[in-house]
Amino acid sequence: MTSSGTTSGESGTRRPGARDEGAGAPEGGAPGSGGWSAAWELLLPAAGAPARQRGRALQSALRDAVRSGRLAAGTRLPASRELAADLGVSRGLVTEAYEQLTAEGYLRSDRGAGTWVGDAARAPARGARDLAPRRVPGALVDFRPGAPDLSLFPRAAWGAAHRSVLARLPHRALGYPDPRGLPELRTALAALLTRRRGVVADPECLVVCSGVAQAMTVLGQVLRGRGHGAIGVEDPGSPEHDPLFAAAGLRTVPLPLDAEGLAMAPLRGSGVTAASTTPAHQFPSGIAYSAPRRAELLDWARSVDGLIVEDDYDGDFRYDRAPVGALQGLDPDRVAYSGSVSKSLAPGLRLGWLVVPRRLLDEAVERKRTMDLGNPALDQALLADFITGGGYDRQLRRCQRAYRERRDTLVRALGEHFPGAEVSGIAAGLHIIASLPARYGPEERFLRRAERAGIAVRPLSAHTVLPGREKGVRLVLGYAQLTPSEIVRGVRLLAGAAG
Repeated sequence: MTSSGTTSGESGTRRPGARDEGAGAPEGGAPGSGGWSAAWELLLPAAGAPARQRGRALQSALRDAVRSGRLAAGTRLPASRELAADLGVSRGLVTEAYEQLTAEGYLRSDRGAGTWVGDAARAPARGARDLAPRRVPGALVDFRPGAPDLSLFPRAAWGAAHRSVLARLPHRALGYPDPRGLPELRTALAALLTRRRGVVADPECLVVCSGVAQAMTVLGQVLRGRGHGAIGVEDPGSPEHDPLFAAAGLRTVPLPLDAEGLAMAPLRGSGVTAASTTPAHQFPSGIAYSAPRRAELLDWARSVDGLIVEDDYDGDFRYDRAPVGALQGLDPDRVAYSGSVSKSLAPGLRLGWLVVPRRLLDEAVERKRTMDLGNPALDQALLADFITGGGYDRQLRRCQRAYRERRDTLVRALGEHFPGAEVSGIAAGLHIIASLPARYGPEERFLRRAERAGIAVRPLSAHTVLPGREKGVRLVLGYAQLTPSEIVRGVRLLAGAAG
């Protein structure tokens, strides 16, 4: 949320940071932080939002203040009554904001001692944002989505490939690499993506990146250089895309979904000419874009001379349906395709790819070159060997078996311990959506109880920007990182806490 200025005393709100004569230092002021004034300035626009949106806006502004470091870990917050008076809002809105952010782990509340910014919420330097998942302190079971099982990493096979590749890699390969990546890796990836995902992958148009995050940043810079000021993003959607595109100078425009994918009327009316999507397995809803919607989306891109950015973050994991081919395969001139080994091998490898339309290739390669001069040559050669030698396909089959078993375990456990719950998005990917019966609401109370029971969960509402879209308790439950026994234990504890 961006600030449009400060609010004067004419509205009855006290000036940010003001206090009565003779009063002590602001209660929430962190040493050396200049007190609470910086945070109040950030919260005031939220307090002025329309009445029906004010609560969500206040939560978002407070969450951003913690994430950005404007409210440092260990900062004590004002009492809800005091902050409500300063902002000119009801005490209930502030209380709900405190409770929601406490449930999400940004704040902590000690009985009789007030509310504080939690240690787990400590942010990186101002202007940066740490997107890496962090373990929730004290969590017994962590159902938050986005993490694979790192114990499945093929250490022995990877180590053997490392020794073999290093022994035969020519000296010249250790020089500055082609910014697009080693030719042998681009060739191996092109064949893999064509075979498994239906991508039209010319090795010449494929750029090896440090994961999807760098691919998005490269594309964002290309679009910004071509005069784009904004890009549409799915809502609900990935929280990582907003800061990545923002770093490239693009404003993100949240666009709603319907049962078939990105809703076309809001997209057409948004004015954007680029949109970021997850059409094979939408994150986090789990839907696959329908064939008619895919055609409509491509027609829109052609009509506005635009670009669709396809994030195929977990395209290799399908359980109960045939694989859904990449959107890029239907029109490689209008779709830029990205993926990585973060879910299939490990995110710490920082290896991914970007297949770009030929008309954008030179700009994308130049952006990549100035960013880091290319990925490490040895790591690229190793992945190429792992793919061409069959190790990558074996790894995918191994993960597929393990994750299917865990998904089935989670669905059974929810059916046993949460009668009446509905699950969706289960046919693919590494997470599901669980919609709980109304008796488990409201959401804020459910999340507080889950936290007290030591269960880390994330509500679907945490992935939405547009107000009033989520009703009841709807959870995004990741299961890939948990063993079957941990899943059963976690659901049992969650049900016991929910009452």
